Amino acid sequence: MIKDFILPDIGEGVVECELVEWLVKEGDTVVEDQPIADVMTDKALVQIPAPFAGVVTKLYYAKGDIAKVHAPLYAVQIEGAVEIAGEESATEPAATTAKVTEPVAATTVNTSSSSSVSIEEFLLPDIGEGIVECELVEWLVSEGDWVEEDQPIADVMTDKALVQIPAIKAGKIAKLHYRKGQLAKVHAPLFAIEVELAASAPAATNTDTVANAAPTAQTVNAEPARQGKALASPAVRRMARSLDIDLSRVPGTGKHGRVYKEDITRFQQGASNVSAPSATQVNEAPVQAMQASQTQVPTSTVTQRADTVEPIRGVKAVMARMMVESVSSIPHFTYCEEFDLTDLVALRESMKVKYSSDEVKLTMMPFFMKSMSLALSQFPVMNSQVNADCTELTYKARHNIGMAVDSKVGLLVPNIKDVQDKSILEVAIEITRLTQAARSGRVAPADLKDGTISISNIGALGGTVATPIINKPEVAIVALGKLQTLPRFNAKGEVEARQIMQVSWSGDHRVIDGGTIARFCNLWKQYLEQPQEMLLAMR
Repeated sequence: MIKDFILPDIGEGVVECELVEWLVKEGDTVVEDQPIADVMTDKALVQIPAPFAGVVTKLYYAKGDIAKVHAPLYAVQIEGAVEIAGEESATEPAATTAKVTEPVAATTVNTSSSSSVSIEEFLLPDIGEGIVECELVEWLVSEGDWVEEDQPIADVMTDKALVQIPAIKAGKIAKLHYRKGQLAKVHAPLFAIEVELAASAPAATNTDTVANAAPTAQTVNAEPARQGKALASPAVRRMARSLDIDLSRVPGTGKHGRVYKEDITRFQQGASNVSAPSATQVNEAPVQAMQASQTQVPTSTVTQRADTVEPIRGVKAVMARMMVESVSSIPHFTYCEEFDLTDLVALRESMKVKYSSDEVKLTMMPFFMKSMSLALSQFPVMNSQVNADCTELTYKARHNIGMAVDSKVGLLVPNIKDVQDKSILEVAIEITRLTQAARSGRVAPADLKDGTISISNIGALGGTVATPIINKPEVAIVALGKLQTLPRFNAKGEVEARQIMQVSWSGDHRVIDGGTIARFCNLWKQYLEQPQEMLLAMR
């Protein structure tokens, strides 16, 4: 039995995700819980496992496509289920709507073995915000009808408007799952369609025969069939929209002039004339070559470069949206200070050899977080959150300190929970775990939630001073500059080398004033510049 795997809910509020990488290919045999694909949501990289064993028969998305939650991700042939499905189909010819899936699946196996067709379920897509069902007003086709891509299939009525549902693929209508007047469920099968598979051996033979018998006809058929609009899949149309390209101008290399992603790429790079020359261009080529030789045009090659347009997706899209919202709704102000970390660097160096391992890296960050937590106990307003209309202030009891990580999928800000209750070594263990997870893009959603204040370590990349943007709904964020060896005067007026770091605060001026952030920063500075003070303040 061939069964579609429906992409499940992979995060609160997530309705689509980007297909980052297929970990299997069509024809592979998979076992239960084997990783199938990596997908990127607007929060993290998620690995999709197989819920049952079988043979992968179809992958519905290409790498980089946007996959929809509650829509088929791939199809798998379940071992040993064909005979059962066949028996149920024979003994229950008048199955109810709830059992349509099993006979359809049996038909899929039988027909695909004898002819190059496959039966696929069309799931009713989201047709309006908050809409979960609609009334089937009218079928515009009947079972057994052949339909084209984008041909209207049915009229459905929501509580807001009459909506027409088009076909996303060409094929033969195998089954209509609802009768006129029934309520159809969103993300449930609306109808089943019998579509042709990619290419089969008999089809290739027939094509060769026709090509040998009528080469002139083959040349005519190679021209793209426009018919008023281009033939293309939704993913290709989405790519064309993102690149602002008119599909009707793109020469398609597929059957009946169907446009593929490669065709759009060639068209964008200005190479479509090279890849698909017309008959007129072939005839004119000798003439143009003769004219070029007569006029003795220089043979220097001019390279045409095209701009590259890349859609903003996943974590980068979320970061862009959140930063705009933060800057537009929070009045930021910046406060900078200089820390002398000479004594702390010496303390950390003396402890690093003993306490560092594969599981824990004793960097400077655990000391920064723990000392910040101690200072937050004296200045709780720095660990607060304000509501949308700025009428209430919530003082957060937990010190969930976030750290910005430059991961391969974009900027992530996981946070260490309950720093106030952890030792410096426990904080270091959590920092190591989250840093490794963030750099691989596989941070758990729980690690990204409920942060109360954030640290951005720009110094790791060489920066000194910054104006960081607050991670809303927090009210403060600090950027750490790089550690520099600089000359400074000691108490005796002598110049000596010291380990200096610049720190830059951004605060929410609706909640925090300059005096508050200065006093808080001075206490934090005291704990870091004099580590013995930090040890005495710990409970």
